Amino acid sequence: MAGQCFRRIGLRKFATLATLAVLGFARPAFADGHGIALYGEPALPPDYTHLPQANPDAPKGGIFSDGQVGSFDSLNPHIGQGRVPWQLRFLAYESLLGRAYDEPFTLYGLLAETVEVNEAQTEITFTLNPAARFSDGTPVTVEDVIWSWNILGEEGANGRYRSAFSKVEAVEDLGEGRVRFTIDSPDRELLMSIGLRPIMKAAQYADDPSAFFRSGLGNLPISSAPYVVTDVEAGRYVELTLDEDYWGADLPFRRGTNNVGTIRMEFFADATAHFEAFKGGELSTMRETNAARWARDYDFPAVRSGDIVLSEVPHQRPSGMTGLVMNTRKPFFADWRVREAMIQAFNFDYTNGVINAGEQPRITSYFSNSPLGMEPGAATGRVEELLAPMAADLLPGTIEGYELPSTDGSAGNRRGLRQATRLLQEAGYTVDGGRLTGPDGPVSFEILVPQGSSEVASIVDIYVEALKRLGISVSVASVDSAQFNDRRAAYDFDMIWYQWGLTLSPGNEQLGYWGPAGVETPGTRNLMGASDPAIAAMIEAMLSAGSQDDYVAAVRALDRVLTAGRYVVPIWHNPVSWIAHRADLKYPADRLPIYGDWIGFQPDVWWVEE
Repeated sequence: MAGQCFRRIGLRKFATLATLAVLGFARPAFADGHGIALYGEPALPPDYTHLPQANPDAPKGGIFSDGQVGSFDSLNPHIGQGRVPWQLRFLAYESLLGRAYDEPFTLYGLLAETVEVNEAQTEITFTLNPAARFSDGTPVTVEDVIWSWNILGEEGANGRYRSAFSKVEAVEDLGEGRVRFTIDSPDRELLMSIGLRPIMKAAQYADDPSAFFRSGLGNLPISSAPYVVTDVEAGRYVELTLDEDYWGADLPFRRGTNNVGTIRMEFFADATAHFEAFKGGELSTMRETNAARWARDYDFPAVRSGDIVLSEVPHQRPSGMTGLVMNTRKPFFADWRVREAMIQAFNFDYTNGVINAGEQPRITSYFSNSPLGMEPGAATGRVEELLAPMAADLLPGTIEGYELPSTDGSAGNRRGLRQATRLLQEAGYTVDGGRLTGPDGPVSFEILVPQGSSEVASIVDIYVEALKRLGISVSVASVDSAQFNDRRAAYDFDMIWYQWGLTLSPGNEQLGYWGPAGVETPGTRNLMGASDPAIAAMIEAMLSAGSQDDYVAAVRALDRVLTAGRYVVPIWHNPVSWIAHRADLKYPADRLPIYGDWIGFQPDVWWVEE
C-alpha cells in the first residue's frame, strides 16, 4: 500500500532477549528491597531510573481515544456484577507493587516503597511509600491496604481475588506504614500476587460498606492512580484525565509512562461502526486482529497521506488457546477419540485461507510461541521424568508427541473426515440413515457463541458444514453477552467459543483454568471439565519448582497434557500485533517489552507529539 509506514523491531534480537529473560537464572531469589522476581533477581537495580520500555523524556498531554465494541454499565471492576470498560482496572487503580512487562514476572515498588519476604517464603511485608496519596490528597494507609484485601475476599467481589484470600492466614499492621501477609504454606507466586491487588480508599465506604458491591456509574473511584474519571455517559464513553497532582509522577516505575493527558474509551454497537469511526478521525487508534483485513482494509486516504501510521508490534507471549471448547461433562465429548475426531473434522487450512488469506499461524499448543511451549516430538529430559510416573494413564501423544492435523487447503478435507469417521467408529458411533448414531441415539449438539463477531460466525458456519458430512446435527446459539456469560459460568453448553490468554509466568491461576475443582464448581475457566490427575500434578510441580529449569519443564509438561487432552478445536493466533494509529501518537519502537502490545503498553508508554 502506498504511503504506509511500518515499524518493526529485529525479531532475532527480540527473541533472544525474551529467551534469556525467561531462562537466564536458575536460583529463586526473594531479596528484600525495591523489587521482587519469581526466579532470579529483578533485572533493574535499586537505583534504576525508568522501565526499559518507557521513554523518560516523553512529553505530557494530548488526547488518546480508543474504541470498544459493546457497552458498559459500571465503573467498579472489583465486583462480579456489571459490565466495566476492561482497561479501567489498570488505569484507574494502583497496587502495592507494579508489574514490569519486560520481564516474565518481576514486580517493583509502587504504593509500597520496599518489599520483604521471609526465608520460609510464607510471609511478605510491605512498607508503604510515605508520599503515596489518593486523588483527594489523603494519604494511603495500612488501614486502606487491609480493608481492600478483606473487601476483595468477600462474597460478591470478583472471583479472581477470592482464591488467594482463602490461603492467607493473617494480615498484620506492624506500624510505621508496614503491613505483613502470612500464607498457609510456601508459595512464591502467591506472595507476589498479593502485591498486585488494587488498593482502595476505605473511608469512601465507611458510612455504607455495601455501596462497594453496588454496580453502577454513580460511585466514582477515589484512587491513587495517575488518572481520575472525569466524565461518563452510560454506554457511550468514559473519560479519564491525568491527575496534575499525581503523587507518583517521579517514581522510577512511572517515569516515562502515563504521558497522555486525556483518555477516552468510546463504545460502539458493532465492529463496522467502530472501524468507520476510526477512519473518520473520531478515534486515535485501532487494533486489527485479522490478517486479511490488515492487508486489505487499511488503504484509505488517511493512511496514504501519512496521517495514520500502521505499526507491527511483535511479542513472545504464549499463544494461549482460542477455539471451540468441548464440554467433557457431556457424554459425547467424554471420549478422547470423539474429541480427536472433532479436531480432524475442522479444516484449519481452508478456514484460515477464507478468513485470513492463510496468513495467520495455527495455535499448536497452549504455550506455543513462547519458551514455555512444549517442544516437537517425544518428551525428553526433565519433562519426560515428570510425565513418566503417569505414563500408563496419559492419552496417546502426551509423551511420544502430538501434532494437529494439516490439510492441502481445499474445501473437501477428505483425509480429515476419513480419520474422523474411523475414530468415531472406534468410539462406538456409526452412520445410520445419514445420521451419526451412538449408544444414546442420533448425535446432535449445540455450539454456543457470543453475538457480535462476524469472524466467529464464519468459522462456525464452515465447521458446521463439515460436521454435517459426518452425519452430526449441529445447531448454533448466538446469544448476547449476559446470556453467554451466564451459560458459560454454569457450563450450560455442549461446545463453546472461548479464549484463554496465558502469560510467561503461569502460576496459581492455572488451577482455576483447568484444575479439578472446576469440574463441578461453577464459574471457573475449566470450561472443558478437564479432570485429568496429570494436569493437577504438573501444576503442583510448577508451583513447587525449586529452579527455573524445573519450572520451565513443568510448564512444558503441562502443555503436553493439555494439548494431548484434545479439549479444544484450536484456531490461529497473532505473533504480531497490528496497530493503526494517528501519526502524532508515538511509542518507543526500539525498546519493546517482551509482552509486546499487552497490559502496560498502550496508552501507558505512548505519548502525543506535537
